[in-house]
Amino acid sequence: MNLTGNWSYPTAMRFGAGRIKEIAEACESAGISKPLLVTDKGLAGMDITTDTLDILETAGLGRGLFSAVDPNPTDKNADDGIRVYREGGYDGVIAFGGGSGLDLAKVIAFMAGQTRPLWDFEDIGDWWTRADAEAIAPVIAVPTTAGTGSEVGRASVITNSETSEKKIIFHPKMLPVTVICDPVLTIGMPKFITAGTGLDAFAHCVEAFSSPHYHPMSQGIALEGMRLVKEYLPRAYADGTDLEARAHMMSAAAMGATAFQKGLGAIHALSHPIGAVHHTHHGTTNAVCMPAVLAFNADAIAPRFDQAAAYLGIEGGFAGFCAYVDQLNASMLIPKTLTALGVEDPDLDSLTDAALRDPSTGGNPVEMTRSNTRALFEALL
Repeated sequence: MNLTGNWSYPTAMRFGAGRIKEIAEACESAGISKPLLVTDKGLAGMDITTDTLDILETAGLGRGLFSAVDPNPTDKNADDGIRVYREGGYDGVIAFGGGSGLDLAKVIAFMAGQTRPLWDFEDIGDWWTRADAEAIAPVIAVPTTAGTGSEVGRASVITNSETSEKKIIFHPKMLPVTVICDPVLTIGMPKFITAGTGLDAFAHCVEAFSSPHYHPMSQGIALEGMRLVKEYLPRAYADGTDLEARAHMMSAAAMGATAFQKGLGAIHALSHPIGAVHHTHHGTTNAVCMPAVLAFNADAIAPRFDQAAAYLGIEGGFAGFCAYVDQLNASMLIPKTLTALGVEDPDLDSLTDAALRDPSTGGNPVEMTRSNTRALFEALL
């Protein structure tokens, strides 16, 4: 199979091995003449980043770089990046990396032309209409992991450094104008990142499929995304140079983030405050939370997962699917509890309050209350 394509859903996507070479052409198509490449600290000095900067420089686009991005990006990171963008006279952003770099890059492009503070654009009601849409800079997204799917998202998750809460910043024009999905860029991912990001993509698909909202297109995308993860994440984990597996996982990541337009749920509602306060890896935290949330939602989702299990080739319906999730986590050395993940002395009341404020609660098929949400946290410890 030739794993190469040009797609326009949900945005223009250049998919295939070696397509990072088209980054300058993508900038030209987007009207960007001086891009700022935004990535995280760990990626800044790696070959895939410097090689990309070389391509940009050779094309006369400079080699602007901002990499002061924390694993859970904060408003302080955003302020620093916006200042660099404005002072450097940049006219577009290249979002390069995993979820952290992509999320912060989109916020920099969004906020660089705004006059109101960041939190005025939190994903609440129609707050996004407060923004000056014409002042939003174009973004070209280049994922280097296969997990968050932020490259096809219209929002970013940013941690409030004062309250240690993760907030979702949303605007339709935060969606990158072009995405370059080059699986070669993911070849160097270590096993624990391959596992954590891959299971993040799986969690997106599982929660979208579980959501009670009506969105048949997302439902179908979520189901096929789960199949791709089931077939190819173990291969990518076992052999990081398996380019076919890496390519399919990049598709699964984009599919998960496209599918969760239908909604997320308790997995993310729990994971967001844990990551914000205890600085755990987001995808790995989702994986730890998934078995407990599946059990929590069992009465509401079992019939549809009976059907999904059959499509995925898993025997035993919903119970078989849950057993498969346990087996998949164990095969990739995912901790069974938050304690084993490194969460020490948690303030359960504070975490519960934060989880209930998280917009992901609205997509959970079982209503989340103070008592049952706190019980979920207790079960995960």
